[in-house]
Amino acid sequence: MTSTPFLFSSARRRALGYATAGLAGVALLLTAGCGKKDEAAPTAPPTVEVVTVTQKDVPIYEEWIGSLDGDVNAVIRPQVTGYLIKQNYREGDLVKKGQLLFQIDPRTFKAAVDQAKGLRAQQSALYQTAKANLKRVRPLAAKNALSQKDLDDTTGAELSAKASLEAAEASLETAQLNLSFTRITSPIEGIAGIAKAQIGDLLSPSMPTELTTVSTVDPIKVYINISEREYLVLARAVQAEGKKPEQVPLELILVDGSVYPHPGSFSFLDRQVDPTTGTFKGAALFPNPERLLRPGQYGRIRATMAVEKGALLVPQRAVSEIQGKYLLAVVGADNKVAIRPVAVGKRIGSDWIIASGLKPGEKVIAEGTQKVRDGSVVNPQPFEPAAPADGKAAASGKKPAAPAPESKG
Repeated sequence: MTSTPFLFSSARRRALGYATAGLAGVALLLTAGCGKKDEAAPTAPPTVEVVTVTQKDVPIYEEWIGSLDGDVNAVIRPQVTGYLIKQNYREGDLVKKGQLLFQIDPRTFKAAVDQAKGLRAQQSALYQTAKANLKRVRPLAAKNALSQKDLDDTTGAELSAKASLEAAEASLETAQLNLSFTRITSPIEGIAGIAKAQIGDLLSPSMPTELTTVSTVDPIKVYINISEREYLVLARAVQAEGKKPEQVPLELILVDGSVYPHPGSFSFLDRQVDPTTGTFKGAALFPNPERLLRPGQYGRIRATMAVEKGALLVPQRAVSEIQGKYLLAVVGADNKVAIRPVAVGKRIGSDWIIASGLKPGEKVIAEGTQKVRDGSVVNPQPFEPAAPADGKAAASGKKPAAPAPESKG
């Protein structure tokens, strides 16, 4: 009877030991789980690109799309009918005034000149005979040796012979002129275009197309269309500055984004608004000594109208518009974001003038505004414009934008 309590006590002790070990394992697992949660790093603030607001004098300008054309475009057409036997210039080259461009078969026209010379010689002989007869008749008529009718007939024959000689000389001049037209020359100095006729073609003044066109390109003309509103702005600005329109400085921005190095000036503005477009047609002239510019090109004409002193500029992409209000995300010294309403002015290229609501030296988010809200903390990095597509960064001289650092954790 004494051994039963002992056995029961041992079994109980083993059961209690197993239970204690199980609880200890659960406690250890719970402790380990809590430790992992406590050791998790907090979420890093989003990385944004910021630009520092600077204050500087900014030129205010107007821009128009322009098409380039020659200052003078001489359309070359044949003036006589004949077969083209020679082309004496290289297409696209500079030609001088009076330079031979085309040559028409001259044989027919040389024959016409020879025929006209013969007719003139014949009429000249007849005139000399009539003139000599009149010279003999006049003294005899004065002595009443011949009748007045004889004098009148001789005088009429002399006048008729003289008129026939003048007609023959005019025919010879016409024939010589037609012969000269077989040599088609350039009336101006300029760039000659592609020939629209080939050797062996029969040319005539009535042909539907021209032979070619020669354009003077120094200076070169740029045509623009100015709306009524732009015209009023331009006219008032010119009056306020006390300048003439041709004194307004003009720049030409080419299709690759480069600024043409030679400034231009206004040439003319049409007298009225074109009823089909509702715009004035105007033109500007640009020096073109290197002949870089050619007719048919396009560009943007920029006219500097005024200079805004102490303007604040930010990239246009930094400005958000919501229900007619303009907002900027300003990053403070503690890297906290403040969404601030601002008043905007004119757009200057890829930038925007901020009229009010911003101070010089403040930092605004130019890239990553969609990641932030008012009061959030950010990781600011310097803003760099994106590189142009298709490898144009190298041509424009801009460095590619650096990728934004990735958030850790």
